[in-house]
Amino acid sequence: MSFPLDLDGFLRRECPHCEQEFKWHHGKTEEAPQDFVYPDVHWCPLCGQSAAIDQWWTPTQLDYQRAVVVGPLMDQVADELFSGISDSKNFKVTRASSRREVPDPLVEPDDMIIVEPPCHPWEPVKVDDDAKAPYFCLICGASFTV
Repeated sequence: MSFPLDLDGFLRRECPHCEQEFKWHHGKTEEAPQDFVYPDVHWCPLCGQSAAIDQWWTPTQLDYQRAVVVGPLMDQVADELFSGISDSKNFKVTRASSRREVPDPLVEPDDMIIVEPPCHPWEPVKVDDDAKAPYFCLICGASFTV
């Protein structure tokens, strides 16, 4: 499953610690060294806490994932259950015809400003216009100001 990027190729993220949103660049930037090995954790550019790569989903992204994946799966399970029951002569089953709606695709606005850490300038992040320094490098957690 993919999520929309803004026009600069950034993906919205939410820190699992401070719950503030920011964006990181999706994939390697052109400036990234070819042999650079990315760590298994990233640091929040706003609070400096680290977490595994798969811990940065926003609530909106998680809700969308559930609706797209789980909704149709639950409809399929219900179909199987009701088809088995409705074949029985001992039960009368009436099922509502409602299906879970597939949500509209997410849209990523072009908000926030780009900040680049001096230690890993090829890994910029986007933060809210009113965010206050110091910021923290996504790759190593070093603090910096701009």
